[in-house]
Amino acid sequence: MQSFDYRGAQRDSTPGDLIVLHPDELHNGRAGIEDGFRYRMAYVEPGLIMAALAGRAGAMPFIGNAVCRDGSLMRALVGLLGDVEHGLEPLERDAAVEALAEALLRLDPSCALEGAEKPAMQACERARDFLSESRDEAIDSSMLEAITGLDRYALARQFRRRYGTSPHHYLVMRRLERARLLIRQGEALAEAAAASGFADQSHMTRHFRKAYGQSPGRWRAMQVGDRPDAA
Repeated sequence: MQSFDYRGAQRDSTPGDLIVLHPDELHNGRAGIEDGFRYRMAYVEPGLIMAALAGRAGAMPFIGNAVCRDGSLMRALVGLLGDVEHGLEPLERDAAVEALAEALLRLDPSCALEGAEKPAMQACERARDFLSESRDEAIDSSMLEAITGLDRYALARQFRRRYGTSPHHYLVMRRLERARLLIRQGEALAEAAAASGFADQSHMTRHFRKAYGQSPGRWRAMQVGDRPDAA
């Protein structure tokens, strides 16, 4: 358990809690029990949150109590902190910031502006087609902004509404489709990963396990009836 003083009161956080501390708000921290505590932290520049909420929030969302449990916020933070080995790809980082901003806005709807965002179907279709055609290339949000005319966070929201997923996840699934085809054709795992747009074999394996619940090596063995390996 962690205890800390924040906005004139003591706060206590237990395993599974989220702590949202805002810029310029003084706080300290100490172990609430003898066993001590551990935590993982992400610092997100406030300007990124406001950019993600452009036109939809008049102020920075504020979590007055600091300690909360919220599924959407937890998923967004897991997205930011997930892959220590490889870091986040540009599209993955932008999707995580957009998800974090949306979760914070839901927790503090008082800062929301009225008015719905206009749908941008053609822009989403252009983004989808580009991601499908360029799945084996390094893609960042500036490319999608140039193609669609939308800023990266507006595109992330619109894309999710239209296709039910983020641009980054859509790209990963297209890469996995390509990788499975190459593996089925007998390509070595490392070569299949490189040809499909992944940084390396372990990068592909992480996404493969997440999407299909098994390693590429096990999946390959199931296709040919061999003994699976761990890769």
